[in-house]
Amino acid sequence: MCGIAGFIDSSGKNNYLDLKNRVRLMMDAIQHRGPDDGGAWVNEEQGIALGFRRLAILDLSPTGHQPMLSENDRYVIIFNGEIYNFAELRSELTDLGHSFRGTSDTEVILAGIVQWGLERTVCRLNGMFAIAVWDRSEHTLYLIRDRLGIKPLYYGWCNKVFLFGSELKALRAHPSFSSEVDRDSISLYLRHNYIPAPHTIYTNIHKLEAGSILSLRFSKGASKKTITRYWSVEQAAERGIKDQFIGTEEQAVDSLDSLLRDSVRLRMIADVPLGAFLSGGIDSSIIVAMMQAQSSLPVKTFTIGFYESEYNEAQHAKAIASRLGTDHTELYVSPEDAQAVIPRLPALYDEPFADSSQIPTFLVSQLARQHVTVSLSGDGGDELFGGYTRYLRTNSLWALIGWMPDSVRRAAGGFFSHLSKYDFHNIMPQQLASLSNKLYYSSEILQSGTSEGIYLRVLSHWTRPNNMVINGHEPATLLSTPASWPALPEFIHRMMYLDMMMYLPDDILVKLDRASMGVSLEARAPFLDDHRVIELAWRLPLRYKIRAGKGKLILRKVLNRYLPAELVERPKMGFGVPIGSWLRGPLREWAESLLDESRLRREGYLNPAPIREKWADHISGKNNWQYHLWDVLMFQAWLEQNP
Repeated sequence: MCGIAGFIDSSGKNNYLDLKNRVRLMMDAIQHRGPDDGGAWVNEEQGIALGFRRLAILDLSPTGHQPMLSENDRYVIIFNGEIYNFAELRSELTDLGHSFRGTSDTEVILAGIVQWGLERTVCRLNGMFAIAVWDRSEHTLYLIRDRLGIKPLYYGWCNKVFLFGSELKALRAHPSFSSEVDRDSISLYLRHNYIPAPHTIYTNIHKLEAGSILSLRFSKGASKKTITRYWSVEQAAERGIKDQFIGTEEQAVDSLDSLLRDSVRLRMIADVPLGAFLSGGIDSSIIVAMMQAQSSLPVKTFTIGFYESEYNEAQHAKAIASRLGTDHTELYVSPEDAQAVIPRLPALYDEPFADSSQIPTFLVSQLARQHVTVSLSGDGGDELFGGYTRYLRTNSLWALIGWMPDSVRRAAGGFFSHLSKYDFHNIMPQQLASLSNKLYYSSEILQSGTSEGIYLRVLSHWTRPNNMVINGHEPATLLSTPASWPALPEFIHRMMYLDMMMYLPDDILVKLDRASMGVSLEARAPFLDDHRVIELAWRLPLRYKIRAGKGKLILRKVLNRYLPAELVERPKMGFGVPIGSWLRGPLREWAESLLDESRLRREGYLNPAPIREKWADHISGKNNWQYHLWDVLMFQAWLEQNP
């Protein structure tokens, strides 16, 4: 795993040393992504500089050094990621007459581009990757991102300089970087707790969307940019629905078991110590069980525990590790340990990001890095196999109210909205004091209008972010434009599709990448790195995934081949921390400073009134607005570090 950065200066006023010094600034900003080695390639005439930071995983020798030139000297590549089928491709290319200096997957990508062309090669790659390729003959830059967006890639123009890199901090390090905060992106952020691609917190900087190739061709002093999709979830979903798996459920379990085992096997290939995150849930337990079944030595597993019982799964992970015979390490963290991470979050994530499980994800990555350089994770199982409880809850809710005329639903919603403003706190027992929260939520659901509108509400934090952001206007996204969705027959299918397109790449995978790479740890996700698993999942009938009020049925059946059901059958907990109680306790002074009304007015981004209202409501104990407030706090903390 590595970090890439580079730029093209089209001003025509370049010299070699300036180009090299500027790209080194960009490389230094992301040294945590690659502490083992670094390299730069510069062409003064073309005004291009490519930089690379290396975390050595495969081919630890100098032959794996980047930037790397193709054997015919036409292409220069910098590559962040891992290609798991590189040995198979290398064998095929050798038979076609290509020779190789070393054993890295980078060299295989270059040989593939020479032999088959860029897009055909990319379509054959099985792995996670963010790639930049400079075609010296055609004066064209290509930026490529993997199918699910596991590896990040940012780009944009600042004056006459085109910048790109693995993290925003690399772009900010270039002397030409200049940008304003995008108020529209703040609106998106307050709704989702992340900023969905292609948007970023800056007006002229973008995320390359998953499964895309950006080409930027320079000719006669001008440039032409095009972005194409070489793979999409939409196509995989539509093909899967049309070409449904026709075998029995047991045959489907056999197919998934075999495919996942192979995916895990490929992701265990490394020239450095390797382990796995083990939360005790279904997804990570499957990955660890398959690793241990294919390993002659105990697999190293890592778990974070919390002293607050409602957030702690460490005892379940320990029981599973004991049953499988792994070399298990657990660390119980105190509230003080977790809170000590908070000041690091704005720099770690580069832009506002408010999934509070970012804290335990960083802590478990930090723990694993003390023992290994690569760790496998169970991310992706929920989106592929119907694991989120919101799928069942939202589907049932629509079945309950969908028959009502829209006018009746909206009238009921208005009534509940009015009731939610009533103070139940002083007249009802403490356990019922959250009734106004429930009424508020119900009112929003009833006024959503359609099943698609309900899911937008279910996934929203601040439901009217335009009212929150001064001069902000929320752009349309895939989630808010149902007319652009593929023709999937079931409401649950559509929810899973939306999560794979937005929540997975822009929340879950951002969290995993920044937390792991922040401590120079490579994280691999066997559910997602292999498009074969994704395509099989979409072919499986929905009843194999969700039935009788329970999700991930087929994953449970696969896991039962490795572990007894009683070790993993329990309610889903998630991977959270008690932010709500911390804000009323040890984090209160910090939060009060960031949410100060005069400060909010002076900064001029957020409307203080609704924030102060929810803050007062929260600290009084009347309601729990932890998610809404954490969104604002993470923006304020980011703004404080990036004035």
